Amino acid sequence: MLIPSIDLQGGRIVQLVQGEHLAVESSDIDAWVRRFSGYLKVQLIDLDAAKGEGENRDLVSQICARLPCRAGGGIRTVDRAREVLALGATHVIIGSALFREGRVDDAFARSLSNAVGRDHVIAAVDSRAGGVVTHGWRTRLALSAVDAVRALEPFVGEFLYTHVDREGLMQGTDISAVRAVRSATTRAVTAAGGITTAAEVDELHAMGVDAVVGMAIYTGRFTLPEDLE
Repeated sequence: MLIPSIDLQGGRIVQLVQGEHLAVESSDIDAWVRRFSGYLKVQLIDLDAAKGEGENRDLVSQICARLPCRAGGGIRTVDRAREVLALGATHVIIGSALFREGRVDDAFARSLSNAVGRDHVIAAVDSRAGGVVTHGWRTRLALSAVDAVRALEPFVGEFLYTHVDREGLMQGTDISAVRAVRSATTRAVTAAGGITTAAEVDELHAMGVDAVVGMAIYTGRFTLPEDLE
């Protein structure tokens, strides 16, 4: 399944290369919401909240009211997870808060799962150069994505695996890395990071993996079905 992504920064929709360099921006929120209205899942990330540089709460609420959003960005506490779900998100995406002192934080993961329900929690496992990265991809842990997924499996209903090495570059994702994560868990898996073509989406689908596409959609490299009509 193709999952289009919406990243918010400063009240706009943006796409960043490697999570840092602005490549695309749009203030026409309504146009993109309408364009994604037929999708069963949409990924919504508040980059300002993720970076601790403010938040786009009103926009998150507005978009979640119109689209079936799995929402993330700056969710570091159980209360914040509850708040995002109350805004209308179908699931919360949580990354850095699931790790502590270089390892999976079992206590927090368990408390979050118990509080909001395992099936509402998507664990974001981001990997760069073979290791898990947290805090805006700036902190690299001595922990592989596969090991992280195995440790988190009891507490979450799904994994979002982002291959950071390819993020925003539109050079294709690392299928072998995604396959390793898929093989490590019985939970649902969604892949992100560099996915550019329909052929990649189809290959991932055949593996039982959903595909998040962002940059390629916003730049026109990836043609959505409705664009062909």
